Amino acid sequence: MKRNEMKHSVKRIAAVLAVAFGTGFGTAGAAQAAEIVIVNGNAPGVGFNDPTPAEPVGGNTGKTLGEQRLIAFTYAANLWGAKLESPQPIRIQASFEPLNCTANSATLGSAGTLEVFSDFPGAPKADTWYPTALANKLSGVDQSPDVPDIRARFNSRLGLADDCLPGSPFYLGLDGNHGSATDFVAVLLHEMGHGLGFQSFTDEETGEYLAGVPAIWDHFMTDNRTERKWTQLSEEERVANAVSGDGLSWDGPHVNAAVPDVLGPRGVVTISGPAAGGAAGELAFGEASFGPRITEAGVTGQVLPVVENRATNTGLACAPLTGANAKAVRGNIALVDRGTCSFVIKAANVQAAGAIAMIVADNQPGDPAGMSGDNPDITIPSVRISQAAGDALKAALARRSRTSSGVIAKLGADPSRLAGTDDRNRILMYTPTTFQPGSSVSHYTTAASPNQLMEPSINGDLTHELEPPKDLTLPLLKDLGW
Repeated sequence: MKRNEMKHSVKRIAAVLAVAFGTGFGTAGAAQAAEIVIVNGNAPGVGFNDPTPAEPVGGNTGKTLGEQRLIAFTYAANLWGAKLESPQPIRIQASFEPLNCTANSATLGSAGTLEVFSDFPGAPKADTWYPTALANKLSGVDQSPDVPDIRARFNSRLGLADDCLPGSPFYLGLDGNHGSATDFVAVLLHEMGHGLGFQSFTDEETGEYLAGVPAIWDHFMTDNRTERKWTQLSEEERVANAVSGDGLSWDGPHVNAAVPDVLGPRGVVTISGPAAGGAAGELAFGEASFGPRITEAGVTGQVLPVVENRATNTGLACAPLTGANAKAVRGNIALVDRGTCSFVIKAANVQAAGAIAMIVADNQPGDPAGMSGDNPDITIPSVRISQAAGDALKAALARRSRTSSGVIAKLGADPSRLAGTDDRNRILMYTPTTFQPGSSVSHYTTAASPNQLMEPSINGDLTHELEPPKDLTLPLLKDLGW
């Protein structure tokens, strides 16, 4: 380390990628492409070395589970390498390990740079942290030859145990035809994105810079209510901005120029009608990755709830609807509760009963997120609203008849605004009002449409694209200096 240079180990590794249902080899590409090298962190017999026999799937010809995992990694590395330029190899130490899991949700993986550097030769900004791989590119020198640039971990138990999203393992094919499984290539692309620089190094819960130095990330993070960058905010102001809901925007020239070509009109969920009462107004929502987008569906109808437990006034729609529930939702918009089964199952059951759309009320406090899943037979739009909004809707529906409620929901498009942007058409960052460690700030908003690779959850409709007109990941890395 030269006298005027600084480096720092990053112990608070990266962003965590999670997914919830119902209730986070070396290869060289073309000329000038970056070389991405995997440093296998697994012991013999496990993870990337797992000898379990495997059948070819989706263009992946590996004969064992470990070999297929390595082939998928190489494929994803090729995709990234072809989009980046660097005179230094990008080394990723990767391993499969048991990560947080339940029967309904799981951490898919986590990744990030192991070190950050400032004031190296070629650094565009002084007194500013850069992740290792980017610092190596900008300086033309490997800043830390004995340390991998990126550390990545992936969930070794996903879909393989009853308490870890059973039935939803990683899909190791290369063609994107993952069905109800989790597309491993998409997860790899996401995690590599974090390691390349799509992450905050500032402590969002205290507002403190890492070792008192801002990161290149902070120069583009903008409080859209005061039009000040994070480098201009106090620690207290950064903390507040990190849980502002929609108050944090990315303000970089490459992303700003690409936003109109990538994002579509924002969706709107509006409640009205003579019986709407306190539920009336525009609702925040998360959209499903299955079925049509609400901006395309343009559905308006009465809201009728599925009620299976009168004591709790809840209905899960995890089984085919019968009797009064089937009669209530027919020709109407079904209100159901989150929990027990996947969102796709709920949508299939209310659709089979004749519902024209589905609204899922959350069963936990916080801002509504999107809904993962895949079923090409779902033809109705679905959205998820907060627990508080769901409670207000249920209160308004308390005096309904069996087939009429007087509460109207409109699921449609607002052509005056792009999805997931502020009033200047800059994309929002993920800042839920309840702080989410590893997810808040280091991802794009879940309100973006179409869904983006760098949202906090992997959505079933993602492609393997990294750049416009499909995705905004590469433009952000270019803003950072790639």
